[in-house]
Amino acid sequence: MAKKFKDLRDKMSPEARAASEEKATVYSKEMALDELRTARRITQESLAKVLGVKQSAISKIERRTNMYVSTLESVIEAMGGRLEIEAVFPDGKVKLNQEVRKRKLARAV
Repeated sequence: MAKKFKDLRDKMSPEARAASEEKATVYSKEMALDELRTARRITQESLAKVLGVKQSAISKIERRTNMYVSTLESVIEAMGGRLEIEAVFPDGKVKLNQEVRKRKLARAV
């Protein structure tokens, strides 16, 4: 007979429960592209339709370990999101934004 998660969680020590919650938080913030698409309940077929490509192209994108930032940005936007990239240093984080560069170049002209 299957047990309810709540019953199992209630039997855990406070330390084990805290560790479990910490891992769940990390896992919910880190996922592969295909996991993100699935979590958002989007099929490869529907994503392909929005991007104007075949379903097989979405499959290939999701299996890549390396891709252009612009490709990733397009996929994220097609899922209804916005891609943000941060550079992380020991003394802090910096959000990278190519639009800033474009604005600076436009003012220089």
